[in-house]
Order: sequence, then structure tokens, then C-alpha cells
Amino acid sequence: MRIDFKGRNVPVAEELKERVDKRFAKIAKQVSEHAYMEIELREERNPSIRESQVAEVTLYLKGVTLRAGEASDNMAHSINLVADELARQVKRHRDKRRKRREAAKHQPDPAVS
Repeated sequence: MRIDFKGRNVPVAEELKERVDKRFAKIAKQVSEHAYMEIELREERNPSIRESQVAEVTLYLKGVTLRAGEASDNMAHSINLVADELARQVKRHRDKRRKRREAAKHQPDPAVS
């Protein structure tokens, strides 16, 4: 899985890249090697916004695009939250595809009649 990083108002340091790679390794094993993920890390500079560290992820798979975004007061925590949310979405998508395949496999073939 290819990962592209974008940083708005936040420098994307090597430490953040390593954290993202570590947190999304489980998801990378579940999706195709042709999958493409964009992660945008940004800081809201409005002082009235308490949860100013935002992480947004877009995962492009064959035929579907999954998106997740989370905000907290710590960038590492935002990355962890968004990784958990995306893992749930990927699992749900895989389960749906598996059920469709099994349902199609057990359908009687109308050409046989």
C-alpha cells in the first residue's frame, strides 16, 4: 500500500511518518498492494478550538473509497483514532465482499435449467 503525506500548518516529521506506518501496517495487510492512501495532518490555528490536531485519511481501493477523520488535542492520538476508524471500515468492506461472493456461489445457475 502506498502512503502519501500532506501537512497543513504542521511539519510532517519522520517520527509522524513512522507512527503512521506502524499504525496502518495491519490495514496494509488486509488490502491490495495497489491500494493508495492519503493522510492529511493539520493543525487548526483557532484558539477557541480545543481539539486542534486533525488527522484525515482517504483510502482508495478498487471500486471504493474509504474516508475517516478525527480530531484531538494531540496529533499522535488523532492518528491512533483515525487508524482505528479506518480499520473498522476496511473490515466491514471485506465482510460485505465476502458475503456477496458466498451468496453468488450458492445461487442456482439459471442457465442450467
